[in-house]
Amino acid sequence: MNVFFLPFKIVAEIGVPEILDNGVTTAKSISESWDNQWLDLLQNNTSENLYGTLTNVGVFFAVGTLLFFMIQWLRDVLYSEYSRPISALIWPFIVVILLTNTGNGSVLSDLTLGVRNFINTVNQQVLTTADANQNYQQALNMGVAEEVAGSLLRPCQSLTGEQQTQCFVRAKEKMDILWQEYRNLYGDKTWINRLENRVNQIAYGTGNISENTFSSLLGSNIQTSIKNFLISLQYAFQNLIEATMLLIAALGPLAVGGSLLPVAGKPIFAWLTGFLSLGIAKFSFTIITVLTATVIVNGPGEAGNADPDLMWFMIFMGVLAPILSLLLSGAGGFAIFNAISNTTSWARERI
Repeated sequence: MNVFFLPFKIVAEIGVPEILDNGVTTAKSISESWDNQWLDLLQNNTSENLYGTLTNVGVFFAVGTLLFFMIQWLRDVLYSEYSRPISALIWPFIVVILLTNTGNGSVLSDLTLGVRNFINTVNQQVLTTADANQNYQQALNMGVAEEVAGSLLRPCQSLTGEQQTQCFVRAKEKMDILWQEYRNLYGDKTWINRLENRVNQIAYGTGNISENTFSSLLGSNIQTSIKNFLISLQYAFQNLIEATMLLIAALGPLAVGGSLLPVAGKPIFAWLTGFLSLGIAKFSFTIITVLTATVIVNGPGEAGNADPDLMWFMIFMGVLAPILSLLLSGAGGFAIFNAISNTTSWARERI
C-alpha cells in the first residue's frame, strides 16, 4: 500500500512543498524497488544468481528424495493396486518441469511471480475500491498535521513580545502552504478548516481556545517522536511482508525438491500455504487500515468542534493492525493447508 504522509521533523528546515514531493517520491520508489528485486531474483540471469543456486539445491534434494520415492513406489506396486502407483508417477514429472531452469527463470519462478503479481493486483483493487476518498491518507495526515503545527509553533513559546509575534506569523505562513496543499489533495475538508482555525487563534491570540486544546496542538518532542515511530512501524510491517514473501519465493525450489518424499504433507503445500498466508496478511492490513481510517474521517474529521486524540489511531495502525493481520493470515493459512491436503487426498483416491 503506497501511502502519502508528511515527515514532520524537517518541516521548518526545507519547507512544505519539498516535503510533499519527497513523500510521494519515497512511497513510489519503495514499491518500485521491491518490484525490481523480484524480477532480479526470479527472472534475470537465474543460472548464476541466488535463485539459480537454490534451484540447484532443490534439484539435489529431488534426486536424493527420488530414492525414497522409488522405494515407496515399488512397495505400492507389490502390495497395492496398480492405479495408485501409476498416479504417483505424476509427481516426478511435476518436479522436473517446475525445476527446469532456462537461465531466464523456471516454470516455478514464473508461477511464483505470477501469484505475487496477482496478490498485489487484488490488494490494489481492494485499496482503490474501499479507499476511493483517500480516507487512510486523510486520517494519517490529520494526526501528522497537528505535529507539523506543533513543531512550528513550539519554538515560539520560549519567546516574548514582538519576537514571539513574528515567530507565530512565520509559523502560520508555512502552515498556510500546508493547508492549501491538503485542500488540493482532499478538497475543503472540515478537519483542515478546524486545524487552520486553531493555528490562527494561537498565532494571533484571538478566539476562545481551551488550555487542553492548546497543549494538545503544541504537543511535545516526545509525542512527536512517538507518532513518528508508529508511522514508521506501519511502513516497516508492509516492507516486512514484502521481504518475507520474497524469502519464501526464494525457498520454493527447496520445497519442490523435497516433495518427492513419501509423506502425507508435501513440502510444496506448506510452501504454497505460507506464500498465500502472507497475501492474506496484506489484504487484511489494507482492509483494517481503510475501515478504521474511514471511521476517523467520517466521525471526528467531520465534526467542527471535535478535539480528537489520534494517538490511538497511530497505535492501532502501527502495532495492533499488524498483529491482527498476522493472526488472520495464520487462521487463513491453516484453512488453506487443510483444503489443499483434503483435495489431494480426494484426488489420489479417484485417480
